[in-house]
Amino acid sequence: MTVFLVLIVIILFAVAILQMSKIYKLSKGSATVEDGEVATGKDNRINAKLFLMFMVFLYFLMIYCFWHYSKFYLPEASSAHGGKYDTLMFVSIGLIMVVQVITQFLLHYFAYKYKGEKGKKALFYADNDKLEFIWTIIPVIVLAGLIIYGLFTWSDIMNFDENEDAMVVELYAQRFNWRARYSGDDNILGNANVRFVDGPNVVGIDASDDDGQDDIVTQELHLPVGRQVIFKLRSQDVLHSAYMPHFRAQMNVVPGMITQFSFTPTVTTEEIRETDYMQEKMRRIQKIRKEKSKELVAAGDVALDDYDEFDYYLLCNKICGASHYNMQMKIVVETEEEFNEWLATQQTFGDSMKAEQ
Repeated sequence: MTVFLVLIVIILFAVAILQMSKIYKLSKGSATVEDGEVATGKDNRINAKLFLMFMVFLYFLMIYCFWHYSKFYLPEASSAHGGKYDTLMFVSIGLIMVVQVITQFLLHYFAYKYKGEKGKKALFYADNDKLEFIWTIIPVIVLAGLIIYGLFTWSDIMNFDENEDAMVVELYAQRFNWRARYSGDDNILGNANVRFVDGPNVVGIDASDDDGQDDIVTQELHLPVGRQVIFKLRSQDVLHSAYMPHFRAQMNVVPGMITQFSFTPTVTTEEIRETDYMQEKMRRIQKIRKEKSKELVAAGDVALDDYDEFDYYLLCNKICGASHYNMQMKIVVETEEEFNEWLATQQTFGDSMKAEQ
């Protein structure tokens, strides 16, 4: 398919060069044109047919892209609010595609139907109130409806109600790393500030605050399925963005302030690994990595490690520096029992400070 597209580009480039040469000849007065025309009737007929051909090619390319690249779509959302997000996105895409198909057809068809012909004269409208009303009021109504729908969806997602068993977790960003801080048994995060960052106190917890003694800092984010998680986000240095695509969650992490976001995980890591979508995706990844590994071995480089299981990841969606691409943290969604077992093995901030002393 790549070869075909390259060939099309070359052909279109050649056509463009040909047309430019004709324009150059016309500008020199070397071409004979019919009275009242800036191009010959033959030129007009050719260009009109090219418009129709390009319209067909455009529709073919659109259908091909939807079909061929659909494998790169994200799977169904793994969070409770994700369905609302996806519905809004697909409604927006649907409206855009309907408008695009109609307007592209009219543009290319009218260019063909109303091509320049000897004896034909274009009808000039100084203004048309009815047409202007139609092409103004319809987009206004559609866009207003879409914006209002988006605002309601945004409000439902962002203005969340805190459940009684909601868990508070802090995501701490620093170039080029993420850390998670759990609120411990009291479910209250202790005070923290970048001025307190020193040695083992990597997220700047205030050692004089009793609420922070049972806080737990980890480099892997574990979440219990079916339980609301309230994220508090802080940055140590520059603007970052906490991006968790499979949960349809993203929030800027701003130095000097705390931002927050909340969602409820609905699909465990083990469950999403068993889906047909993810197994097919992993097969494609393994195939690509095997081919790449052979190339590296042939070049004398180290072969790539095996990557045979899917994992959720927290990514940075702001270009925060040279290693921005590698700023990620593994997310494990598991049952409440598995989460509690894992959390019990983690060291609290108070214990880590005592051990350091």
